[in-house]
Amino acid sequence: MVLAGCSVAPLPPLKPPTPDIWRNAPARVLPLRPDLNKWWHAFGDPELDALVDRALQNNLEVAQAVERLRATRLLSQHAQDPYLPSLGIQTRDAVSPDTSTSYFLIGFDALWELPLFGAKQSADRLAQGDEERVKADLRLAQVSLVAEVSRRWIELRSAQQMEVFLGDIQEAQREKLRLMLVRERLKLATASDVAGARAELAQAQMALAEPRQAINSNAQQLAVLLGQNEPDPRWLRPRPQLNLGQWQLSSVPTDLLRTRPEIASAEAEVIRAAGDLGMSQADIYPHISLGTSLQWSLNIASNRKRARSGDSIFSYGPGISIPLFDWGERVANAKAKSHQLQAAVLAYRQAVLQGVAEAETALGDLEQSRLREQSSLEACAAVQARLDALQQRARLGLLSKLDLESGQIEKHRVMVQVTQASVDRSIAYIALYKALGGAPLPSETMKDSN
Repeated sequence: MVLAGCSVAPLPPLKPPTPDIWRNAPARVLPLRPDLNKWWHAFGDPELDALVDRALQNNLEVAQAVERLRATRLLSQHAQDPYLPSLGIQTRDAVSPDTSTSYFLIGFDALWELPLFGAKQSADRLAQGDEERVKADLRLAQVSLVAEVSRRWIELRSAQQMEVFLGDIQEAQREKLRLMLVRERLKLATASDVAGARAELAQAQMALAEPRQAINSNAQQLAVLLGQNEPDPRWLRPRPQLNLGQWQLSSVPTDLLRTRPEIASAEAEVIRAAGDLGMSQADIYPHISLGTSLQWSLNIASNRKRARSGDSIFSYGPGISIPLFDWGERVANAKAKSHQLQAAVLAYRQAVLQGVAEAETALGDLEQSRLREQSSLEACAAVQARLDALQQRARLGLLSKLDLESGQIEKHRVMVQVTQASVDRSIAYIALYKALGGAPLPSETMKDSN
C-alpha cells in the first residue's frame, strides 16, 4: 500500500531526433551574429528597435496573454490545496421525537484526504502543464508581434522608397511626352507615338497608387500593433528603406526546441496529459482519509422540568472509499487517458518536425531572395553603366534628349526591382526568425501576481 500510494504515472521522454546542421543554411557569410531574442537589431534601425519595445509594452494581445499567465500562476500556487485538511462548522436545530425538547446543535468536522497513488504528483503536473501552455501562448504572441511590427515597418519604409522611384518615373514620362509633342509639331513623330507616350504616363500615374495604399495600410496597422488610435505623423515622412546586409545564423536545430512556442505548447500538453492519466489512475484505487468530529448540543426549550443540556461528543478515525460498481468505468477512463497521453507525445514530435521543416524552408527562401537581390543589384549596375554611356553621348550631341529620358526611366524601373528584392529578402529574414521562435522571453515582472 505504501509503495502504491507513492507511485505515479511515468512521464514519457521528450527527446525527438533533430538534424545536426541546417541543410539550407548558406555556407559563406560574414561573422555577424544577431541575438535570437533581438534579431531585428540586424537591420541597424533605432526607430525599429523603439517600435518593437513600445509594441511589447502596449500591445493589447500581449497584455491579455500576460494577464492569463498571472491568473494561471495564481491557481498553480494552490494546486495542492484540495489535499489539505478541511474544517467545517455546521449548526442546526433539532427536536426530540416525542416533541418534549428542542436543541441547538453545533458541529466541528475536520477531514484530510491523503493524496495517495500519485494524486499529489499528478495535480502538480496538471498545474505545471497549464502554466507552461499559457507561457507558450504569451511567447507566441510576442513572436508574432515582433515579426509583424518589423514586417510592417519595413514595408512602410519600402513603400515610401517605391513612391519616390515611381514619382521619378512619372516625371520622366511627363518629360518624354513633352518632347514627343515637340517632335510631333516638327513632323518627326506620329500621333501613334504621342498616344503611346500618353499611355505610358497614365500607367506611371496609376502605379503610384499601390505604394501610397501600402503606406497608409502599414502605418495604420502599426498603430494597432502599438495599441494606439492613429499612426504617428513622423512615420509618414519619407525615408530610405532598411538594408539587412550580411547575417550569420548562430543557432542550431536543438535551439528550436527551446525557443519555438508551438513546441513548448505541445510539451505542455504532454505534461498535462500525464497529469490527467495520473489522476484517472488514482481514481481506480480506494480514497483514504483521516477525520475527526466534535458535536455539542444545547437545550433551548423543554416541556419537562428537567432536561439535560450542554452535552458533547468527540470522534475520530480513518475513512476509506472503495470503488465497486463503477470500477470498470474508472479503469476504462484511465486507459483512455493513456491513449490521450500517447497522442500528446505524437503531437509533440509532429510539432518538432513541423518546426524544423518551417525553419529549413525559411532558410531556403532567404538564400534564394538573397540571390535575387544580388542579381537585381548587378542588373542595376549594368543599367547605370549604360545610362552613363548615354549621358556621355548626349553631351557630345550624338543622342537626343528623348532617348536619354528613356534610359532614365529604365534605371528607375530597375531601382524599383532592387527595392522589391530587398523587401523580399527582409521579409524572408523575418519569417526565418519567426519560425525559430525568436522574440524577447517573458520578463520577470510577469511572474508577479499583482
